[in-house]
Amino acid sequence: MIDGADPASMDGASIPLVGQWYVDARRRADLYQHDNVGASEERGDRRSADFEAFTVLLVVALCMTSLNFAATTQPHWFIAVVEFLGFTDVAASLERWFFQSENRRFNGLTFWAAAQILSYIVLPAVTIRTVLKGRLADYGLGWRPSSADVQPYVVLAALAIPFVVVASTTDAFQEKYPFLDLAPGQPLWPYMYLWWLLYAVQFVALEFFFRGFIIHGLVRACGLLAVPVMVVPYTMLHFDKPLVEALAAIVGGLVLGTLALKTRTVLWGALLHISVAMTMDLLAIGWSRW
Repeated sequence: MIDGADPASMDGASIPLVGQWYVDARRRADLYQHDNVGASEERGDRRSADFEAFTVLLVVALCMTSLNFAATTQPHWFIAVVEFLGFTDVAASLERWFFQSENRRFNGLTFWAAAQILSYIVLPAVTIRTVLKGRLADYGLGWRPSSADVQPYVVLAALAIPFVVVASTTDAFQEKYPFLDLAPGQPLWPYMYLWWLLYAVQFVALEFFFRGFIIHGLVRACGLLAVPVMVVPYTMLHFDKPLVEALAAIVGGLVLGTLALKTRTVLWGALLHISVAMTMDLLAIGWSRW
């Protein structure tokens, strides 16, 4: 039934573009919430909406706790665990790799990115497959190429880039970005390019966790309220960022969450996030070198 309903084909042509995105997402959420049989058939499971929401929120709490205490660029705890397990030589090598190597900043960020990716993907994916008996594609990892789906993300990129350019001139921005701070005169290859690759994968993981796992895991129980529920933990991730970026995360979370629900995929949002992040890094590098 859900596939048969095409919100974009319904009336509302006079509604402004952003309002139409909201209407489309609201109709999609209503279909999931009020037609649980159809939603369950599409997902391949018949578990209750409340059980699904409870499970998702519990896993989110565990993952966010893991991120807070484990996903750090100072992996002392990881080295301590390796040493405790009896691998003293490995622990010593890790100590040198993370804290004494001339590439220690890159190495630390590699650890951070790996911890982020594992926290955002592994436990949610295992939960979807084993507990919720669902498919990852039903939680936002499906690829649904459509020109209608691309349009809002192109509009958002066109709106965001000018603000990023202006923000990049501030001291707070230039102190924060790029995360990988190369030495004066150091070429971008290979470390900056390798870091950008990890950074991109991290954004896919982030979008899957917030706009995929949380929203699509709560929509049957909460309807469109799944979007603002997701925005709360998402905003908390930005508490160490510049104030403007933290406030923008609230708006961005609402918009990207609504679009993820409308399009049923997080991959367009990940591409948008990656393009904006790359622009931020390139601007920061440009201002520092020119």
